[in-house]
Amino acid sequence: MTHSSNYKNSKQAWEKDVEKTMNRFPERKEPFTTSSNLSIDRLYYPNQEEETYSTNQGFPGQFPYTRGIQPTMYRSRYWTMRQYAGFGSAEETNRRFRYLLDQGQTGLSVAFDLPTQIGYDSDDAMAEGEVGKVGVAIDSLKDMEQLFDEIPLDQVSTSMTINAPASILLAMYIAVGEKQGVEAEKLTGTIQNDILKEYIARGTYIYPPKPSMRIITDIFSYCQSHLPKFNTISISGYHIREAGSTAVQEVAFTIANGMAYVDAALASGLEIDQFAPRLAFFFNAHNQFFEEAAKFRAARRIWAKIMKDHYHAQNPKSWKLRFHTQTGGSTLTAQQPDNNIVRVTLQALAAVMGGTQSLHTNSRDEALALPTEESARIALRTQQIIAHESGVADTIDPLGGSYYVEALTDKIEEEANVYLDSIKKLGGAVQAVEEGYMQREIHQAAYEAQKRLEANEDVVVGLNEFKAEEEINPDLLRVDEALEAGQIRKVKDVRAARDQSEVDQILSRLREAAKGSENLMPHIVTAVKAYATVGEIANVLRDEFGEYSGM
Repeated sequence: MTHSSNYKNSKQAWEKDVEKTMNRFPERKEPFTTSSNLSIDRLYYPNQEEETYSTNQGFPGQFPYTRGIQPTMYRSRYWTMRQYAGFGSAEETNRRFRYLLDQGQTGLSVAFDLPTQIGYDSDDAMAEGEVGKVGVAIDSLKDMEQLFDEIPLDQVSTSMTINAPASILLAMYIAVGEKQGVEAEKLTGTIQNDILKEYIARGTYIYPPKPSMRIITDIFSYCQSHLPKFNTISISGYHIREAGSTAVQEVAFTIANGMAYVDAALASGLEIDQFAPRLAFFFNAHNQFFEEAAKFRAARRIWAKIMKDHYHAQNPKSWKLRFHTQTGGSTLTAQQPDNNIVRVTLQALAAVMGGTQSLHTNSRDEALALPTEESARIALRTQQIIAHESGVADTIDPLGGSYYVEALTDKIEEEANVYLDSIKKLGGAVQAVEEGYMQREIHQAAYEAQKRLEANEDVVVGLNEFKAEEEINPDLLRVDEALEAGQIRKVKDVRAARDQSEVDQILSRLREAAKGSENLMPHIVTAVKAYATVGEIANVLRDEFGEYSGM
């Protein structure tokens, strides 16, 4: 088939996809015009006579999805504006959630405190001094009920940044939905559930890799039957980038981890098209505007080719890389914090130009403390202004066809595939993690970046150039130190009020299941409904699986 006929067929197929899509999701307005009343086409592409239109670009909603995973992208509906929030108690975070929803946020994203992230209750000695500090403290179903009080789970999509104890927090979410009268199959959202990047870059792991992968595939299997609309994993490059990786490493290592999860699920007996459509990804957005936009385009293309050509998935939904983006926390400065508003705007714009499905914009004060209500509002308004005032969402993939962006997209794909080949030779991502390969590559990249910064080869405004003689000290959010004592009382009250013999029996059954190969999720769901705590459930699994001690 010639380039010309292939191009023509692809264009006609895309136009049919547009028609079908618009029957479900009509475009936001008609007509789309600039402020000068100039018409804006749905998509810009070469003329029909153009024979050099690359099959690597294609059309939106078509393999290899370089230009987006939906035929009409943001002309039908904007990305989900999902601000990451959580601090102190469940009651305080619930108030912040409801405030953000009132301000126009379209999805929830939960930040958990460090004890919750590593499976300790607030009254555990390991939790001392950390309760509610970097996120919300969740010890039992009681806390989860308060966290989502007056928030209808059949109307809101929720993302939970939780990994080692993801199964426990997901079980609590299911139980809250049940108490609200919302059936599990109607729940929508995402659990991060990405343990490999914890070993690589972040550190909130509990169990060794092998049992951790078992828990993840148990979640895949359970959700396939019980939560068909819920994303079972958010394979995260965000924390890899925060640890100091380059954009290329972020793409390569994230996709390598994704392949490891696919391999584990296949080995557990699942079929590729049973679980792959619910895989999701999570990327960072940094300041190099064009590189970041190209990075997202390249990641989509690499994943599509892998899923179709390597894993032979038949369902096109399995080929699509759907992703959430968060602007780069590590790029923010404590110096001149208002400058961070500009950084976040550029990063958010790159994510939108790259075709993200949902977005969190960091607040200006996050290099100093948890965001204040005012800072969180400004961050949300940044997204809303991009969506409603900039016009960048009125045509699909507006950077497509740029000589620079297309060359960057190709180069990122090429360099990422070099890393993927190296990881394959090591035996895959799990082996590469155990041998420290990815960790060493990230550490080297971070070292080189720090050297450039200290030599003033890279300029960070307000940090190593354009400094201010007098720094403005903004009002910061402080978590009340009395919170920890209150949270400890609450978890003790929960234990005193529940049926302890029932909890003991349930945890005993969970222990037996962990010793064998039975799916753990039904036991965990039963346990949280009986008000077993995060720490109690995690400790049963600690006893059976052991703890990972790192490199």
